[in-house]
Amino acid sequence: MDNRDETLSHAQKALQSGDFTRGLALAQQVLESEPGDGEALYMAAVSLRYLSRHEEAGLMLARLHSAMPEYGRAWQEAGHLARAKGDTAEAIASYNRATRFNPALDASWRALAELQSGPAASSAEAQARRIASLPRELVAVTHHLHEGRILRAEEICRLFLRANPRNVEGMRLLAQIGLKLGILDDAEFLLESARVFEPENVQVHLDYIDALRRRQKFDSAREEAEKLYETDPANPLFQSHLAIESMQTGNYDRAFELFEKVLEKVPGDPATLTSRGHALKTTGETQDAIESYRAAFAQKPDHGDAWYALANLKTYRFSDEEIARMEEQAARPELAFMDRVHISFALGKAHEDREDYEESFGHYERGNALKRAQTRYDADAMSAELAKQREICTPELFARHEGAGHGAPDPIFILGLPRAGSTLLEQILASHSQVDGTLELPDILALAHRLRGRKAGQSLYPQVLHDLSAEQLETFGQQYLENTAIHRQGAPFFIDKMPNNFRHIGLIHLILPNARIIDARRAPMDCCFSGFKQLFAEGQEFTYGLTEIGRYFADYVDLMQHWDDVLPGRVLRVQHEDVLDDPEGQIRRMLDYCGLDFEEACLNFHKTSRAVRTASSEQVRQPINRAGQGAWVPYDPWLGDLRAALGFPA
Repeated sequence: MDNRDETLSHAQKALQSGDFTRGLALAQQVLESEPGDGEALYMAAVSLRYLSRHEEAGLMLARLHSAMPEYGRAWQEAGHLARAKGDTAEAIASYNRATRFNPALDASWRALAELQSGPAASSAEAQARRIASLPRELVAVTHHLHEGRILRAEEICRLFLRANPRNVEGMRLLAQIGLKLGILDDAEFLLESARVFEPENVQVHLDYIDALRRRQKFDSAREEAEKLYETDPANPLFQSHLAIESMQTGNYDRAFELFEKVLEKVPGDPATLTSRGHALKTTGETQDAIESYRAAFAQKPDHGDAWYALANLKTYRFSDEEIARMEEQAARPELAFMDRVHISFALGKAHEDREDYEESFGHYERGNALKRAQTRYDADAMSAELAKQREICTPELFARHEGAGHGAPDPIFILGLPRAGSTLLEQILASHSQVDGTLELPDILALAHRLRGRKAGQSLYPQVLHDLSAEQLETFGQQYLENTAIHRQGAPFFIDKMPNNFRHIGLIHLILPNARIIDARRAPMDCCFSGFKQLFAEGQEFTYGLTEIGRYFADYVDLMQHWDDVLPGRVLRVQHEDVLDDPEGQIRRMLDYCGLDFEEACLNFHKTSRAVRTASSEQVRQPINRAGQGAWVPYDPWLGDLRAALGFPA
């Protein structure tokens, strides 16, 4: 045990024995060297509350919320502090936030039952009873899961399920852990089994639908949502889920019909109005999407998702009044975490459009800093992971497996960094009669994760590539083709646009030696700053800091050079700036590489009617232009960390 852990262990014992003065002193001792240590901040706040030093406790909690914005126990402590000060409304708000971030906090549920009345109190009391009825192991699993200790949660949950193999809540929790770790097939299997054991358990059904969607089994997810809907067609929750799954399968008419049913039951529901806006945006009905987003924040001014959705159209310009309304919300200390993140990014875009670049950068940096604190991305670990690919994927590896894998030429992988122009390349190729555009498919990433094995800290991948048989490689290729078939519309070729696949080109080559691989490359400063400005939902955590994204770009370039060295001619690099300078020449070059005849539709890609679900959806519906080129230049005074990470002169 290191000195920090030992000190906090003594602090914990002091709190348990009621010696809050000693507990505070020990916590502050840790904070002197680690000012952002969440555990020490929490113990200090608890100690200060018990010592009736309420103002100092509040300041300590503010630091804790900044360091760990979604730490449920911190919000529970905020509820206890508000209650001690006699502020019932603030206590209720804090306890509600605590249970949203960690639903196993029984003290928060009991407090809500005591402080509220009517249905809200009854619901909180029911939740407290449910937690009390759970095996203590599963309560511990829930705490670990929601406080970021995923591997510990998995360890306890697996041990519990060995002794209780049909416990549905245990299966549901292990499935949630699987979803967080990217082990999607296990999560799907667990929830499918849990649904059989407890067919009336609505939460299991909803989790199962979520798992199917994450596996991009959209037809199956819609079928399950349809079954749930049929049990109670008037239930707005079931209507909403079926609407979302209908969107995923391209049945937008059904989705819009169901959204309207929800809005009849829950008029002005901001989440439904925002989801409807997303559907309208995807189908190219931009003006109607704008009106739906506006209606959402008219109902709930702090609904950050709708504000950011407008900014994310890229073509929308906020009015002075709208900017003032966003800034008013951003100034509220009690604004929810993701609402603050969304509004920060939206304000960044709003001020950028007004050429107030210093103010704009401040908002972008604020939003990214919040996400950095939440995700704790480790740039060193990522560098080591990519270096491992260079170390293991040698010419000898590929020579040993020469002739193995599945011979189908169907897939066209477009990969690289996000915001590098990959959506444009996809739209161009998907305009060809012989090519289906699909999505950012997770299948290669999921296969790589399975090959890693399950023992913490003992990844078998990519070393295991040396040990795979020809039969295994062919089977993996066949499984990829089978699992992705659901996204195809019958063309001979299809596109997989998952950018992170560049990390696994060696694996792709081994299982699908005849697949095409296109590296979408963009000028470093343009690409990195565009990623920094873009709020990605998940999977691109490196974009939340200038140093992090600069290092990632440099590591990506190094790894792509390695693939060029060990697999010469295997990857076609398409530079975004070359596409801007000579669209037809680069389009013909891509088509030649893919073995496709030239078609005029590829040159007129912006006229192609198809659903586009990425941040560039509006841009690829316009002719090629240079609107995003050099967008970083006005921000140059604040980009020193990015330049340093890329190895550029200051």
